[in-house]
Amino acid sequence: MQHFKSHLHDEAGTAALGSSLARALLPGMAIYLHGDLGAGKTALTRSLLHAAGHVGNVKSPTYTLSEPYRVTLDGKAVNIIHFDLYRMSSAEEFLDAGFREDFNGENICIVEWPEKADGVLPAPDLRVFLSIAGDGRDVELQASTALGQLCLQRLQFAPNL
Repeated sequence: MQHFKSHLHDEAGTAALGSSLARALLPGMAIYLHGDLGAGKTALTRSLLHAAGHVGNVKSPTYTLSEPYRVTLDGKAVNIIHFDLYRMSSAEEFLDAGFREDFNGENICIVEWPEKADGVLPAPDLRVFLSIAGDGRDVELQASTALGQLCLQRLQFAPNL
């Protein structure tokens, strides 16, 4: 398993990682974000979406559970679907909402709180672990598929030390 670890000193570091990750994304990826409330999952996703070309507000899908965005990556139109499963009471809710169909090998699915749908979510290509560390955050990215490994190989990120 290929992985990447870093310390993000501030909010700007989180935004820079999101921007770098946007340039490394590949169609069909499933990315699962892990971390406590306030660890930066939505902030990372927001900067990723803006760097991928989304213009406008990026709202947390806490109440809607999912928000789709259409962007262009490497000259190709791609849907990025941002899920926030925090308010789900069971994994069956994920299935009942029809979300599994969004994991179709073309869309990029970014999932906050994936543990809420354990057992029904497809395996991720990339897991992102965020934790609060002092004034900043520690981050670890773990690739669990060939697509995730390719994403990490494409990732060009140097935190401001």
